[in-house]
Formats: sequence, structure tokens, C-alpha cells
Amino acid sequence: MTSREAISGFCPRYHRAIEIIGRRWTGAIVRALLAGHTRFGQIRSTVPGLSDRLLSERLKELEAEGIVERRVLVDVPVRIEYHLTPKGEALASVVQAASAWAEDWLAPQPVGQA
Repeated sequence: MTSREAISGFCPRYHRAIEIIGRRWTGAIVRALLAGHTRFGQIRSTVPGLSDRLLSERLKELEAEGIVERRVLVDVPVRIEYHLTPKGEALASVVQAASAWAEDWLAPQPVGQA
């Protein structure tokens, strides 16, 4: 059986997964977290063109999906870090596959352009 024969026309779980990770900036945020960036400012500076509002919105969505965990560290001043949950860590192979596909098939674009 080939990989095409194993894929049906529509799968609700696949559709939901693509809707979650395919939202604008979400893939880049997950990639930044996989690279070890945990603070809001680190993530924002890693992803050119990402606004504070959108980063905050996407992190809340990822937290609601159980992909990201928000940790408040009692310190002076209080620090907030974001970490991938095991569910989020499981996206590493997806990010690697998409990155490899992009390297093979997409022309380079200037940073900040979609």
C-alpha cells in the first residue's frame, strides 16, 4: 500500500490539527519554543513581524489546547515562562518535516514576508 492509498479524502482529526498549528504565527511560535526560547520577549524577538498582541493571543490558544504551559516564577520581578507540554513536544517531528519540505521546495523569501 502506498502512502497515497492510506490517506482518505477527509479526516476530522487531521483537519483540527492543521487548524491549530496552521494559524498565522503559531508554527513559528512552536518552533521558537522547540529551540528553547521560553520568555515572551525571547519568542517575540525570534519571530520577526510578530506583534505582542498576536503573540499573547496565540500563546493563550496554545495553552488552551494543552500544547503550551505558562509558568509564573515567583521572583523580583515576577517572571513568566512558556514551555511545551509533552503534547507540544510531540510536534517536533511535524516541525522538522515541514522545515525539510520548505528547504526542498520553497524559494527563500526576505525575513518578515509571508
